[in-house]
Amino acid sequence: MVQIGFKNDKGIRRTNNEDACFIVPSDDVYIVADGVGGNNAGEIASRTAVSIIAEYVKEHPISEVKDENELSSYFMKCLEKANTEIYALARKFDSNKGMATTIVVAYLKDDRAYIVNVGDSRAYLIRDDKMNQVTEDHTYVNELVKNGIITEEEGERHPKRNIITRALGGDALVEPDIFRIGIKKDDVLLLCTDGLYNEVSEDKIVSIISEADSMTDACRLLVNAANRSGGRDNITVICLKI
Repeated sequence: MVQIGFKNDKGIRRTNNEDACFIVPSDDVYIVADGVGGNNAGEIASRTAVSIIAEYVKEHPISEVKDENELSSYFMKCLEKANTEIYALARKFDSNKGMATTIVVAYLKDDRAYIVNVGDSRAYLIRDDKMNQVTEDHTYVNELVKNGIITEEEGERHPKRNIITRALGGDALVEPDIFRIGIKKDDVLLLCTDGLYNEVSEDKIVSIISEADSMTDACRLLVNAANRSGGRDNITVICLKI
């Protein structure tokens, strides 16, 4: 049994919304995307990604996947399909040039969660009032931090912190990361775009979720907190309480 909440908001400063999300509760699949590109190309990229993934799950029942190796292959094929479509669209129309999107997908099965990501949209596990990032950002700044060139604190203020190094549609081939984590009763899995975590501290996020009456309420309060802190980007949040 999973309590589900989700909310998508364009924020205060942006005139359009390039984020997208989709939930497939019957299959326990949850998707968040953050598009990039000029004009409205980011919107097209993110919406194309979530719709193709949701369609793939519908056409290829994920419940029939029996082992983890097969599951990794399943998600690779799924994201390859979305990547190929977005990559082609970006080259078909001049207005779509350079469009791409981040993606983070969660699939819950028994006492495990499988997380797939490309880009810097994140998955967190919140347990016992502690928040741990499951995914790893595919960004220029994260590469600098990993290689010891700058500290995490310097990364948070770096002028190029929003440059992503991997995205769906950015290249002909896609390299997603796939994670498996154990989940238990009262855990909360949070999927979100950078419009949330760049505006709201981890301590504040944990506090909001732990005090909320429901996951729907938690998502609303998280978006409100991001907007109060500046709302400089689109904000998308999915909260899943086990």
